[in-house]
This record gives sequence, structure tokens and C-alpha cells, in this order.
Amino acid sequence: MDTLTTRQKKILSLIVHEHIASADPVGSKNLVKKFGMDLSSATVRNEMGALTDAGLLRQPHTSAGRVPTEEGYRYFVRQLMNKTSLPPAIRATINHQFSQMTNDIQQWMRLAASVLANRTHSASLITAPQASEVKFKHLELIGAHGRQVLAILVLEGGQIHQQMLALDEPVTQEQLSIISRKFSQELAGKNAGRINLFIEPLTTVEKQVLDWIENEIIRSDQLPTGEIILDGLTNVLSEPEFAGSEEARRALRLLEERSILQDLLSQTILPDAIGGVQVLIGGEGSWNDLRQCSIILSKYGSPGVATGTIGILGPMRMSYGNSISLVRFFSGLLSDFVTQQW
Repeated sequence: MDTLTTRQKKILSLIVHEHIASADPVGSKNLVKKFGMDLSSATVRNEMGALTDAGLLRQPHTSAGRVPTEEGYRYFVRQLMNKTSLPPAIRATINHQFSQMTNDIQQWMRLAASVLANRTHSASLITAPQASEVKFKHLELIGAHGRQVLAILVLEGGQIHQQMLALDEPVTQEQLSIISRKFSQELAGKNAGRINLFIEPLTTVEKQVLDWIENEIIRSDQLPTGEIILDGLTNVLSEPEFAGSEEARRALRLLEERSILQDLLSQTILPDAIGGVQVLIGGEGSWNDLRQCSIILSKYGSPGVATGTIGILGPMRMSYGNSISLVRFFSGLLSDFVTQQW
């Protein structure tokens, strides 16, 4: 593969492009005719045979043309594909869509997942940005019934935790408001370790609320990824090679299995890869359920402050140039948002 001739590289590139567009095996005669190649179909067929021997193409049936293998797609993406960028008109359209949104990370994530899935015709995934260190921002306590109190904890970066607490003793809404203001002022910007050192005299209720705050922050700190938003799953099922396919359903189940997906993201995304794009083709030998798929991933956010992951999953026969450009663009868009909000 390291010694492909210029002609072999061109033929491989054309076959990849043609197969992505048609989903059908590519024959030598059609290749010569469509692209006006200054070669005979016999010569092209011989070169296709050499590329097949090299493991870059395969022949589904004896009389069929060729289709790229996993290695063929990898070679194309890493060696032959020109770096592409989104046309200015598309960038302007997407930026306009987001300019209409409020400064709510959940809304931004949902819109990004929807637009990315629609424009790539793939399944999109976005993990919520996680702070490198979880810190307290604000507390609200609202009396419900009897000793039941709704506790709302807001962390730096906008993450919200809500829970009904059964207090050890009854308190009025006025007392709850005083506790909320006290903790919101005294704990602002503190992590779990510093909250644990809070030594002011505390009432029984204050101690109970403080313990809950500390436990919630510790729990958030231990989560491997934030909330995961998925969109466009039906796009994958509608692709010709996946129509009614159990392989596609296995791949989508992987997306919906949080523990497996977290494992995949933790093993594939480099910690300092903000704005960079990683392409996984055919599961890369590690995830058997993805052997017919490709995944394009990128980290977004601000290193040392808060980061998340954005990406798409689709068949190996995907438009890599367009998809990589879109993932990279949305990574930059969400990185700017996180930087502004944090």
C-alpha cells in the first residue's frame, strides 16, 4: 500500500467516490466512460486487480465490479482525500440558525445534533460539556409538602441537579430561602473538597442540604461523560446496505448503550484533540458491532475548563469530505459557545 502508483491512487480514489455516490460495485468500463479516463478498460481492470491483491478493493461477486474494503477507505481518508471546508453559504446558514438560540447549552446541543444528522444523513451524537473540575454555582430550595423540599443545584457551566429531599425537621419557605442565599454566597466557585472544609456552625437542615450538595458534586465529577444526545438514527437504517440489516441495528444499539458508548469515546478521543477530527472505520478491529460503519468524532470546548464530544455514525460508504468538514465546523461552533459561557 505504501508503493501505490499515481495511477492506482487515482483509480482507487475514483472508485471510492463512485461507490459512495451509487452504493453499487464499480466496473472498469463504467469508470473509464464516466470520468473520461485516457486508459482502456482492460488496463483499468488490471489495476483494479492489483488494488484487490493489496487488500484495498474487493469483488462482491465474480462478474461484479469492485468496492472499497475497510483498508481501502482508510487509505483514501488518510492518504488521498483533500482537506475540505464548508462553503461560505452553508456556514452562514448554520450560524444564522444558532444566532436565534438562547444561551442554553441543551438547546444548542439539540440543534447541533439535528442539523448535523440532517446534513450528513447519518446518526449524530453529542455529549454535554463537562467541567474539568465540577464547582458549585447556585442553590434553590422550594418547600413542597410537609418536610419535602425540592432542591435545585446549579453547577458552573449550567449543569442542573434536582431532587426531592425529605428533611429531618420542618422548615418554612422563608428559612429555606435564607439557606439558599447563604450557600449560594458562601460556596460559589468551590469544588467538593473545599465544600467539605466548610466549618461554619450549621443547623441540622443546613448540614443535611450541604451533604447532598457535596454528594451531587462528587457524583458529577465521577461521570465519564456528560449527557448524551442522539439524533438521526433512522438515517442509518435507510441506507441501502443497512435496510433491514441486523448489523445496522447492532451499531445503533451500541449508540444507545451508555456504558459501551462511554468506553468507545474514552478509548478513541484524544484528551487534547479540540477541533481535530478522528475517523474510525469498520470498528478499527476493536468494536465488532461497528464493522460495517464509520464514526467521525471531535472534541469541543475549552481544555482545562470544560469539554464534550461531537460526532456522527454512518455506513463506511459515507461522504467523508463533507462529513468531516461538518463535524469540524460544529466542533468549532460549540467550542466558541463553551468558551463564552464558562
